[in-house]
Amino acid sequence: MDTSILTNNGVDVNRGIELLGDMEFYNETLGEFLNNIDTNKNKLLEYRNNDDFENYGILSHSIKSDAKYLGFVSLIDIALANEMAGKESNKDFIQSNFGAFIAEINKFEEIGKKYLGR
Repeated sequence: MDTSILTNNGVDVNRGIELLGDMEFYNETLGEFLNNIDTNKNKLLEYRNNDDFENYGILSHSIKSDAKYLGFVSLIDIALANEMAGKESNKDFIQSNFGAFIAEINKFEEIGKKYLGR
Protein backbone atom coordinates (compact mmCIF):
# COMPACT_ATOMS: atom_id res chain seq x y z
CA MET A 1 0.00 0.00 0.00
CA ASP A 2 1.15 3.48 -0.86
CA THR A 3 1.46 5.55 2.31
CA SER A 4 1.91 8.71 0.23
CA ILE A 5 -1.89 8.62 -0.19
CA LEU A 6 -2.02 9.26 3.55
CA THR A 7 0.90 11.63 3.97
CA ASN A 8 -0.05 13.78 0.98
CA ASN A 9 -3.50 14.30 2.53
CA GLY A 10 -2.55 15.50 6.00
CA VAL A 11 -2.08 12.18 7.79
CA ASP A 12 0.90 11.91 10.13
CA VAL A 13 1.60 8.23 9.55
CA ASN A 14 4.77 8.32 11.65
CA ARG A 15 2.77 9.51 14.66
CA GLY A 16 0.36 6.63 14.14
CA ILE A 17 3.13 4.07 13.86
CA GLU A 18 4.79 5.51 16.97
CA LEU A 19 1.56 4.92 18.92
CA LEU A 20 0.51 1.64 17.31
CA GLY A 21 3.88 -0.04 16.82
CA ASP A 22 3.93 -1.02 13.16
CA MET A 23 2.24 -0.55 9.82
CA GLU A 24 0.33 -3.81 10.01
CA PHE A 25 -1.43 -2.77 13.23
CA TYR A 26 -1.92 0.73 11.80
CA ASN A 27 -3.72 -0.76 8.79
CA GLU A 28 -5.89 -2.95 11.03
CA THR A 29 -6.81 0.04 13.20
CA LEU A 30 -7.65 2.10 10.13
CA GLY A 31 -9.83 -0.73 8.86
CA GLU A 32 -11.74 -0.83 12.15
CA PHE A 33 -12.17 2.95 12.03
CA LEU A 34 -13.67 2.64 8.56
CA ASN A 35 -15.90 -0.29 9.57
CA ASN A 36 -17.43 1.75 12.39
CA ILE A 37 -17.48 5.27 11.03
CA ASP A 38 -20.93 5.24 9.40
CA THR A 39 -22.48 3.99 12.63
CA ASN A 40 -20.59 6.61 14.61
CA LYS A 41 -21.67 9.44 12.31
CA ASN A 42 -25.30 8.32 12.63
CA LYS A 43 -24.96 8.17 16.42
CA LEU A 44 -23.45 11.66 16.51
CA LEU A 45 -26.42 12.95 14.52
CA GLU A 46 -28.87 11.17 16.80
CA TYR A 47 -27.18 12.49 19.94
CA ARG A 48 -27.09 16.01 18.51
CA ASN A 49 -30.75 15.91 17.50
CA ASN A 50 -31.79 14.58 20.92
CA ASP A 51 -29.61 16.99 22.92
CA ASP A 52 -27.84 13.96 24.38
CA PHE A 53 -24.74 15.95 25.24
CA GLU A 54 -23.16 13.30 27.44
CA ASN A 55 -23.10 10.62 24.74
CA TYR A 56 -22.18 13.20 22.09
CA GLY A 57 -19.12 14.11 24.14
CA ILE A 58 -18.21 10.48 24.79
CA LEU A 59 -18.40 9.56 21.11
CA SER A 60 -16.50 12.70 20.10
CA HIS A 61 -13.78 11.63 22.56
CA SER A 62 -13.66 8.19 20.95
CA ILE A 63 -13.31 9.71 17.48
CA LYS A 64 -10.57 12.01 18.82
CA SER A 65 -8.71 8.97 20.19
CA ASP A 66 -8.97 7.16 16.86
CA ALA A 67 -7.73 10.29 15.10
CA LYS A 68 -4.70 10.44 17.41
CA TYR A 69 -3.81 6.80 16.78
CA LEU A 70 -4.22 7.20 13.04
CA GLY A 71 -2.42 10.54 12.74
CA PHE A 72 -5.49 12.43 11.50
CA VAL A 73 -4.07 15.69 12.83
CA SER A 74 -6.80 18.15 11.83
CA LEU A 75 -9.56 15.82 13.03
CA ILE A 76 -8.03 15.66 16.51
CA ASP A 77 -8.69 19.34 17.21
CA ILE A 78 -12.21 19.35 15.80
CA ALA A 79 -13.14 16.20 17.72
CA LEU A 80 -11.68 17.67 20.92
CA ALA A 81 -13.71 20.85 20.52
CA ASN A 82 -16.87 18.78 20.02
CA GLU A 83 -15.98 16.57 22.98
CA MET A 84 -15.65 19.63 25.22
CA ALA A 85 -18.91 21.09 23.87
CA GLY A 86 -20.65 17.84 24.77
CA LYS A 87 -19.20 17.92 28.29
CA GLU A 88 -20.33 21.53 28.66
CA SER A 89 -23.77 20.87 27.09
CA ASN A 90 -22.95 23.63 24.62
CA LYS A 91 -25.80 23.13 22.18
CA ASP A 92 -24.99 26.25 20.16
CA PHE A 93 -21.43 25.11 19.48
CA ILE A 94 -22.55 21.60 18.56
CA GLN A 95 -25.24 22.88 16.20
CA SER A 96 -22.93 25.44 14.59
CA ASN A 97 -19.95 23.13 14.14
CA PHE A 98 -21.59 19.78 13.45
CA GLY A 99 -21.31 20.08 9.67
CA ALA A 100 -17.59 20.87 9.83
CA PHE A 101 -17.04 17.94 12.22
CA ILE A 102 -18.79 15.49 9.89
CA ALA A 103 -17.01 16.94 6.85
CA GLU A 104 -13.63 16.35 8.52
CA ILE A 105 -14.60 12.79 9.43
CA ASN A 106 -15.72 12.23 5.83
CA LYS A 107 -12.41 13.60 4.53
CA PHE A 108 -10.39 11.03 6.48
CA GLU A 109 -12.86 8.28 5.72
CA GLU A 110 -12.31 8.84 2.00
CA ILE A 111 -8.52 9.04 2.40
CA GLY A 112 -8.53 5.81 4.41
CA LYS A 113 -10.70 4.02 1.85
CA LYS A 114 -8.47 5.13 -0.99
CA TYR A 115 -5.36 3.99 0.88
CA LEU A 116 -6.83 0.58 1.78
CA GLY A 117 -8.36 0.14 -1.68
CA ARG A 118 -11.96 0.00 -0.50
